[in-house]
Amino acid sequence: MAGGSLAYQFKTADIITKVIAINVIVFLVVTIFSALLQINPSTLISWFQLPEALGAFITQPWSLVTYSFIHTGFFHILFNMLWLYFFGRYVLNLFSEKRFLTLYLLGAISGGLVYILSYNLFPAFSMFNGNLIGASAAVMALMAFSATYTPNAPVRIFTFNLKLWHIAVFLIMWDLVRLPSLNNAGGLLAHLGGAAFGYVFARQLMKGNDLGAWFERLMDRIAAWFKPRDKKPFKKVHRNRATQSKTERSKSTDSKSDHQKKIDAILDKIGKSGYDSLTKDEKDFLFKAGKDH
Repeated sequence: MAGGSLAYQFKTADIITKVIAINVIVFLVVTIFSALLQINPSTLISWFQLPEALGAFITQPWSLVTYSFIHTGFFHILFNMLWLYFFGRYVLNLFSEKRFLTLYLLGAISGGLVYILSYNLFPAFSMFNGNLIGASAAVMALMAFSATYTPNAPVRIFTFNLKLWHIAVFLIMWDLVRLPSLNNAGGLLAHLGGAAFGYVFARQLMKGNDLGAWFERLMDRIAAWFKPRDKKPFKKVHRNRATQSKTERSKSTDSKSDHQKKIDAILDKIGKSGYDSLTKDEKDFLFKAGKDH
């Protein structure tokens, strides 16, 4: 019963809750199995984290999306999910769940591409190897989008009254300040890549250009693959009153025609052989027919 209840709650939850639940479930699975098997978590997630090398990426292109659902640190997933919930609410207040998911996934893809390009183009990264995990780039896309589209939305933090764009500027500046440190420069560039996508998306949408329309159509097509095809139901035809009335009239006409034919036949017999030649049944039929008329 508990399993069924959880499945029902997940099915009826909004998209933010579903995305957070997926992230948390993946985190718990990786953490628990790593502990049980006494192995490094990177062993379990190696095919789902985003590698910096182009050759490795080509062998696992799906990692451009899957990395954004993987976390291996408690505080890493905690703060990402808190920010995801916070900024996601601003998006859902104005747009559909499909738009939220588009921002999340395209933000992750944009951040991932910036990460790969940075490691392969900038000499500063030539001596470093790494793999990207976490929803930070996707969250930054949601943040930049909401802060660009509704910059003056009020935000109250403790006793301070701020605006949404203040929070966005602070988080972006915080990443820029830490960027010279190469320890996590690739990850920080991924953050900025996601934020840049969210900003451009919002600016273009305000001009009437929907950069996510193609992706939403793609998601609809993919979702259609997993929907069961409905069998053509048996169509029960109900006779309407007009048809029924027409049929009844037809039957009545046929019945009257047979009745009249029988009368004519009896009358012909009388004309040829006289009344006394009729059988008892014929006499009774003729008598009854005379009464009906």
